[in-house]
Amino acid sequence: MPQRNVLIYTRTAGYRHDSIPAGAAALAELAEAAGLTAEATEDPDVFTTGRLAGCAAVVFLSTTGTVLTPEGRTAFEAYLRGGGGFLAIHAAANAEPDWPFYGDLLGTRFDGHPEIQPGVVRVEAHDHPSTAPLPDRWSWTDEWYNFTSNPRGAGVRVLARADESTYRGGTLGADHPLVWCRELGRGRELGRGRVFFTALGHAAEAYEDETFRAHLSGALHWVSVSPSPLWPL
Repeated sequence: MPQRNVLIYTRTAGYRHDSIPAGAAALAELAEAAGLTAEATEDPDVFTTGRLAGCAAVVFLSTTGTVLTPEGRTAFEAYLRGGGGFLAIHAAANAEPDWPFYGDLLGTRFDGHPEIQPGVVRVEAHDHPSTAPLPDRWSWTDEWYNFTSNPRGAGVRVLARADESTYRGGTLGADHPLVWCRELGRGRELGRGRVFFTALGHAAEAYEDETFRAHLSGALHWVSVSPSPLWPL
């Protein structure tokens, strides 16, 4: 029987975004619209092999700092290596700072941001369900995260990037990824799961925006689809 649960994890051990309740509510609505059940929690003890076995996807919604126990890390890593789905949103790039496996999953780490301001997201690929609803140039207001390195060299597929010429404070230059994904089984040593990251989603109002909700809905759909058993381990 296919897995039907989405675990929305919102624990923080550092800065806490005021938008977390709005984001969790929006994700629950999107999951339920897709025929999935959703649970939002901040309890690290839910990260067990048995509990995760029933999850179509795990979402880290603006998690910050060390949010998993050592046992939880072991269970989560096994879940992903076994083909689980992972959706990381916004400050999730600033979670688990001392866990190398997590950094490898995302391909880079959070490295600060300028003030909240309008700018433009440039979509590179429209053949992914998360970016299919987006225009080529998407005007958006957010924190415009910077990263310690460009994840493009870490085996991810970049779907959208920031146009640094449209706002102040970018540090990656002309190639500034904001949204990317990876299928772990394709030539990597991480496992068989699917990982998706979007740097967007700072403000509570974002989760009421229909275009942003469509972006998250497509991302959730993609990570929730089981990978092919033909993928190499």
